[in-house]
Amino acid sequence: MSSAKTIRWGIIGVGDVCEVKSGPAFYRASGSQLLAVMRRNLAKAKDFAQRHQVPQYYDNADALLANPDIDAVYIATPPAQHKDYAIAALKAGKHVYIEKPVALSAKECDAIIKAEQQSTKKAVVAHYRRYVPGFLKFSELLAGGAIGRPLMVQVDMLQPIAADIISNSDDNWRVNPALSGGGLFYDLAPHQIDLILQWFGPVVSAQGVSLNQQHSNSSDDLTCGWARLQNDVVLQGRWGFGVQGQQSRDVCEVIGTKGKLSINFFGSPTIHQENADGNQQICLDNPDHVQQPMIAQVNAYFRGERDNPCSVPEAKAVMALMGVFTQR
Repeated sequence: MSSAKTIRWGIIGVGDVCEVKSGPAFYRASGSQLLAVMRRNLAKAKDFAQRHQVPQYYDNADALLANPDIDAVYIATPPAQHKDYAIAALKAGKHVYIEKPVALSAKECDAIIKAEQQSTKKAVVAHYRRYVPGFLKFSELLAGGAIGRPLMVQVDMLQPIAADIISNSDDNWRVNPALSGGGLFYDLAPHQIDLILQWFGPVVSAQGVSLNQQHSNSSDDLTCGWARLQNDVVLQGRWGFGVQGQQSRDVCEVIGTKGKLSINFFGSPTIHQENADGNQQICLDNPDHVQQPMIAQVNAYFRGERDNPCSVPEAKAVMALMGVFTQR
């Protein structure tokens, strides 16, 4: 594929995540065009297309996949549909960019990996925080030895049942395990676990527990996990979605031999650094369309200009650890 080629995109599932976080990035990133969108409700697909000046819209995914002008497909449906749509897109000769979580389970990832291996096309997973400025800076500080050798990581994601950081949708699919894989933990934790595995390496051993304490819906609302990572870094995590508002926490804290770094995952990241040089706070705003840096990397990969910015096997490792924590 020529490095000068514009990647022409179709989106399957133009729901809330596409409105600001990702959708506009497909027509604002360099060398990228959003050609078509699909939603089962044709009126809503047409509304999105008209507001975002997208020339084509569908209420049928097969029709979008049959469009010969589309090079790549962004799959932004609930996770229960990711595997089948990803496989169908690869078989239709399209590259695929799959929202997180990549599937309902680590086992489902194997079918996508097999389909990619049997295809001439490429698959990427939307762990886009890898390229958000705040997390790039955090990674740089870790790699540069700002706190010496990392020893332990503590993640706390504690939120009320109805929290501002949790996206709302008409059918509330995020708390339906059949559609989401496992409630709000499966919606939010992939962001955190993906970065932790990037920073500290693969899992050596792990265990966890997951419970439905509040019974406000059918999904578990408390997940706790422990993992030993490469180089003997130890991870402890708590994800709770039934606390009082004043108990809300969103923090990842890394303690090393020479200090401490912490960062929040949602909203604009703020880094706190403590070491022999004193205390420092670094604030880096997110892009207006938070997935745009990642989508720029995905386009480059599809053009053959770089390696995969997040492969399905990498996303499978995230799902595998989440599966251990939730005992699934």
